Amino acid sequence: MADAQSSSLSVPPEAAGQRLDQFLPGPLQVSRARVQQLLQEQKIVVNGSPGKASLKLRGGESIQIIGPASRPPLRAMAEEIPLAIAYEDDDLAVIDKPAGMMVHAGAGATDDQRNRGTLVNALLHHFATLSGVGGETRPGIVHRLDKDTSGLIVVAKNDDAHRKLASQFARREVKKTYVALVHGWMKKDHGTISASISRDRVRRTRMTTRLSGGREAVSHYRVVRRLEGPYGKFTVVEVKIDTGRTHQIRVHLASLGHPVVGDSLYGAPKELRRGTPVAGPAVIGLNRNFLHAAKLQLTHPRTGDEISLESPLPRELQYFLARVSPAV
Repeated sequence: MADAQSSSLSVPPEAAGQRLDQFLPGPLQVSRARVQQLLQEQKIVVNGSPGKASLKLRGGESIQIIGPASRPPLRAMAEEIPLAIAYEDDDLAVIDKPAGMMVHAGAGATDDQRNRGTLVNALLHHFATLSGVGGETRPGIVHRLDKDTSGLIVVAKNDDAHRKLASQFARREVKKTYVALVHGWMKKDHGTISASISRDRVRRTRMTTRLSGGREAVSHYRVVRRLEGPYGKFTVVEVKIDTGRTHQIRVHLASLGHPVVGDSLYGAPKELRRGTPVAGPAVIGLNRNFLHAAKLQLTHPRTGDEISLESPLPRELQYFLARVSPAV
């Protein structure tokens, strides 16, 4: 059944408790990446309804595979891509990821767009070993940053380190601090946003806080400074997150009416127009989100020592900040 052609099977009782995407690679004799493709293309039906990767099986379900995946499976390949390594030892590394780099293979119209230029590809070239806990397309990846978010990201070099680091994240013991520039002046100097996050039912690339039944998400923000310049009013904020949901900071800040600069997906304008007659271009833009993972604090998975790292704002963000507020 290696090509996952049309077929059917019944879930045995001993598979009860497994996720659907964890169970199917065995009986179908395909990779988990291929199973996830089939699920995304709604070619896996469970008891008459499209299957979801996170579905917990009870045993006895009827599963139909209604055709092969239309695209080749995602794969990780070593590529000679420069990496900024903030910390490294035998168990882990912390990378200062640039904006524009995907963490692992994902969506794209062509094979190159889906599989090339990722952080995983760079890691496979630079490091002899990486943990395999995350699967064949995500070696070493303990957590993620959005493509257009820069900053510090942890990588596990072995399975034991991966499991212990993942446990720290799950227990909310890892401290992560982000710096963002948002539109408008935030009214409060600090606050906590506790709003569950779900995938938008209409625009599937977006997340939202407006639906019930989402995943718990908690973000704490602190205003660093409020700015006013020729292109409008802005606020520099530090954000610490207790949870790591998809697009969490971007969604939470946008829910307050203050989208992250450059984040057109959540309401930020694609261009900023000069509103006062001063020197400088009439229109400026930022081809990324003004969101940077600036600080990271965790416990070393083997020694128990505290690791605390900081990453300065990338040059393009420093330059943009100077343009919107010349006095800074």
